[in-house]
Amino acid sequence: MLARVFSCAVLGLDGVIVEVEVDLANGLPGVIIVGLPDTAVQESRERVQSAVKNSNLFFPRKHVRVNLAPASVRKEGPSYDLPIALGILAASDQIPLGILQNTLVVGELSLDGSVRHVRGVLPMAALAAEKGFQRILVPEEDAAEAALIPGLEVIPVHDLAQLCAALNGSISIKLQEIVKSATQPAWELTDFSEIKGQEHVKRALEIAAAGGHNILMIGPPGAGKTLLARALPAILPSMTIQEALDVTRIYSVADLLPKDIPLIQTRPFRAPHHTISHAGLVGGGNWPHPGEISLAHRGVLFLDELPEFSKQVLEVLRQPLEDKIVTISRARGSLTFPANFQLVAAMNPCPCGYYGDASKPCTCSPSSITKYQKRISGPLLDRIDIHIQVPRVEYQKLSESRMGETSSAIRARIETARAHQQTRFHDVNAERMHPIFANADMKNADTRKYCALDADGQKLMETAMRQMQLTARAYYRILKLARSIADLAGEEQINSIHLAEALQYRPQMLLM
Repeated sequence: MLARVFSCAVLGLDGVIVEVEVDLANGLPGVIIVGLPDTAVQESRERVQSAVKNSNLFFPRKHVRVNLAPASVRKEGPSYDLPIALGILAASDQIPLGILQNTLVVGELSLDGSVRHVRGVLPMAALAAEKGFQRILVPEEDAAEAALIPGLEVIPVHDLAQLCAALNGSISIKLQEIVKSATQPAWELTDFSEIKGQEHVKRALEIAAAGGHNILMIGPPGAGKTLLARALPAILPSMTIQEALDVTRIYSVADLLPKDIPLIQTRPFRAPHHTISHAGLVGGGNWPHPGEISLAHRGVLFLDELPEFSKQVLEVLRQPLEDKIVTISRARGSLTFPANFQLVAAMNPCPCGYYGDASKPCTCSPSSITKYQKRISGPLLDRIDIHIQVPRVEYQKLSESRMGETSSAIRARIETARAHQQTRFHDVNAERMHPIFANADMKNADTRKYCALDADGQKLMETAMRQMQLTARAYYRILKLARSIADLAGEEQINSIHLAEALQYRPQMLLM
């Protein structure tokens, strides 16, 4: 007898419907799985057999053939355990044959029959709703995540015996309701009021947050660069529901979704160590999975001690910083992951860290300082909009009891600036597949349209291009930065004062 159960494979961030066909035939008892399964799928034979027997169900002593179609799609992971088990039970008349016709099934089985968590439930549920399935059977632990998709009945499954009893009409399983996401952030945030001094750096971070610009902080050890970077997510505007779903989908596929938080509503903050490989940063593997730049999508990627990262790792950032996506190609095909992140980097000016410091002399030779600074290529520096010096904080600033401006007050100004931007880009976004979320997302044509300069601004820009030897990329990035400064000031027209402030954030030679 032949039974069919629908499941799902995840390729990149998208799902593909997989039809699990189970055929029972006379012959030597055993289970054969075909359809391009990986090792974890092949091992499901043992898990399914033990789970069925330990659930007081009968495992047929027949030759069992399982086909995962389409055979051209690679199947990986243990999420096919539950659909294979249900297919065997349906083919052996232990559950009604056609009861799972409009149902998508995913789940890993323990040997005792309980159903375990699987990764990628959110894109699977989204695909089920898109393809017209009425319901989805998921592990109880993942039900809240699947319930984020509207128009889909989500049935939480605790164990195989309970599910079979429900399918046979003996008991009923309550549908999963939408769970309100936890109010606490998925990661700890630092409030700006806790940071003493560094007002000019806080101003630069506010501008960066207002327009989604990349920023590089340069200063001696202990000046507060890391603390400032970790405070940035607290002033970023709240995510829209679509942004939250996009971020949650990535973390679901990467199996990094925090427990009890089905929907991530706090912008991501990723801070990989400088020993990370280029595959860990941009994504990779035999079948690519998201890397750190995709996990930082719609949030912040913080690279501390920037020159300590290997040259190969830093250079792979250049294309994602421009295109906001990363495409990973393998012999089997290519996958594209979103990578619209805000880069925040920090570095010391020299190997000892004290070049240019007013209190502690530098012990490095000029050649070692030059070599250290040249670890970061010019093209990468050109893609960073804001370069800011972070000097050491004086005792008077550290010891004063007065607290600084809170993150909530700064975020209010940034949200106002972002609201102006969304109003400005409303008509453009209606016609585009990839909308403009902030000024930094503008293409060159958008920059020419929305960042026009008056006569004084054009003269200032012409002088700066000549004296600072700016590239064409730097020209457009300065205009976008000036646009963000004007938005913070509530000005529709970019004035010379906005342009002058944007120009001062261009990189300067550290070694004189």
